[in-house]
Order: sequence, then structure tokens, then C-alpha cells
Amino acid sequence: MAFISPSRRLRRTPFSEGVEAAQVKAYTVYNHMLLPTVFESPEADYHHLKKHVQIWDVSCERQVELRGPDAGRLMQMLTPRDLRGMLPGQCYYVPIVDETGGMLNDPVAVKLAEDRWWISIADSDLLYWVKGIANGWRLDVLVDEPDVSPLAIQGPKSEELLVRVFGESIRSIRFFRFGTFQFQGRDLVIARSGYSKQGGFEIYVEDSEIGMPLWNKLFEAGRDLEVRAGCPNLIERIEGGLLSYGNDMTDDNTPHECGLGRFCDTHTAIGCIGRDALLRVAKEGPVQQIRAISIAGEPVPACTEFWPLYAGGKRVGRVSSAAWSPDFRTNVAIGMVRMTHWDAGAKLEVETPDGMRQVTVREKFWI
Repeated sequence: MAFISPSRRLRRTPFSEGVEAAQVKAYTVYNHMLLPTVFESPEADYHHLKKHVQIWDVSCERQVELRGPDAGRLMQMLTPRDLRGMLPGQCYYVPIVDETGGMLNDPVAVKLAEDRWWISIADSDLLYWVKGIANGWRLDVLVDEPDVSPLAIQGPKSEELLVRVFGESIRSIRFFRFGTFQFQGRDLVIARSGYSKQGGFEIYVEDSEIGMPLWNKLFEAGRDLEVRAGCPNLIERIEGGLLSYGNDMTDDNTPHECGLGRFCDTHTAIGCIGRDALLRVAKEGPVQQIRAISIAGEPVPACTEFWPLYAGGKRVGRVSSAAWSPDFRTNVAIGMVRMTHWDAGAKLEVETPDGMRQVTVREKFWI
């Protein structure tokens, strides 16, 4: 595969110096920024993540900040999840939908105050959609992208590492909650969250100048914990059923098709732009839905295009993410399957670049 040519349009991050010193081997482009994808190898990175602790430069998870008297109203307009009970200090996973109920993003909403929110976005230009809604409805709110770069600390030793840097009170942060901690005189929001199933935290670094000092401090504190630079791992992501916007779902899919119906309070999320469309979907139910899929045979190649799923020669879905799992000794995959064939145990076929393979629909993901 060809190399990526660097330019100012591909923005560097406050941690790029550290990532390069750690000998990153591969990147992808995410929100117009470089996101590391491999350090040693996908398999070696996978095993290390499950045993130790990694520091991930996920600055590409850009923030859309809502600030002003109508910030809460705007946030509710964007999502079918009912936010009325959400308190400052909480994080919510929120599907963002358009007027048809199609998924535009699946970010984490961070409520800093009643009149100030961050939307920590997946890979899409959500900023422009939010600005358009705010201006079209003449809301009293400022929408912009602040100088905030998330740094994820992931793995079973992540809590111990952060305690060494920020103190024992780190242990009191509950899942999808956050606290404010100081580093070099700056306040940092730290949430117990992250894009893995191994446990961890995300540090929202406000002010790029402290990026490398924080990176270096974490590595110094974690030497005996076998801390390494890392990144979201494809294998572990699929095992855990963590969806990737743009890969596993797009604006052609509703939250219900993506298995995110539990995050849709369609009857009570008054004001959500896609509410009417989603009320119909909720009543009728989806005709296809995300499923965990096991693919038989030798390790599959990279899944860079949808792989069609067939039953008796008839197309019944597609695979969007797939990889060989060293722990489960099978090819793990995420697929969208029609309701006629989505029951656990269903036997299908998938057309891979290496030919047809037998697949089994699973009841749930591996971890």
C-alpha cells in the first residue's frame, strides 16, 4: 500500500513527537488527523493491551463544544437519547441522527456544566452539522472546536498508572463519569472511558503545550508497569463489539439497525430532529441488524470493502470488519444481517477476497 504524504491538511497532534519516538508503524486518517494503528504488530499490540497498559494518542477524537444558554437544547436536538436526567460530571454515549433517523456519528457527550458540553466525535465532519442546526434555529449558543486533545490510557494497569500521576482520587471515578485533576497548573478532565474492553481512562488535554510533558510523565511513572505507546486495536475492538463509524455503520443505518436502540428514548427525547422517523422504526422494528459473526478457516485478509453474506445463494447481509483472533482461535467479525437470518447459530456464507467461507451468527460478541 502507498504511503500517506504529510501536509498541513493532515494535522499533527500534541503527542506526535512521542508517537514517532515510539516507532509507530502505521497510521490511518481520522477527522483530518493521523491516528496510529500499529506499533509492533496488530497481534503483539493486542496481547500487550490485554495484559499491561498503553498510552493512545487519540487527539483525532475532536471535540465539538456547545457553550451558552441553549447548549442543552441543542444537544437534545442532535440525539434520540433522553438527556434530561444527565448531570454535570457525566458522560453519555449518544447516537447522533439526521432528519431521516440515519446515523451521523456515535460520540460521547461530556456535560461540563448546564451551559457547556463537549461532543467527543467519531470520524465525520459533525461540526458543520451542529453549526447548521444552531444557526438555522437561531439558538443562543456558540459552537466551535476547542484546543482539546484526548489521550487514552487503556489496559488492566491503567488505573495504577494514573494513580501514580494524579493521586488516589482517580480510583473514585465511576464508569462514564469524569473528574477534574491538575497537571502543571492546568485543569484536566479525566473520564473512566475508552475505545477498548480492557478498562481505562481518557484525559482531555486542554492546551497543546502540556501534551508532551504529560506524555513523558506517564511513561516515567509506568516503566515497571510495562507501559507502551498503543492505539485502538482492530482485533480487540471486534471481539468487544465496538463499532466503528464509517466502517460498520453510516448515515444509511439507524441506531436500531446498529444495535443501539437501548440508547434511543424516542418517546421522551422531545426536540430530537430525527424523532419522527425513529418513532416509525421503533414501532416496526429494523429489518437488518448488527451481529457478531465467526468466520471459519485460516486467518482472513484485511476487510477493506463490504464482504457479502449469502444464504442459499441469496444475499442476506454483509461483513464490515474482520480479523483473526489469537485468543479465540477464529476469525471474529462484525456484520449487518437481515432479520430472516440473524438468529444465533444461523449458518451462512461470506464472500472474501480469498473465496467463500462458512460463517456462524453468534448470540453475542466475544468479550
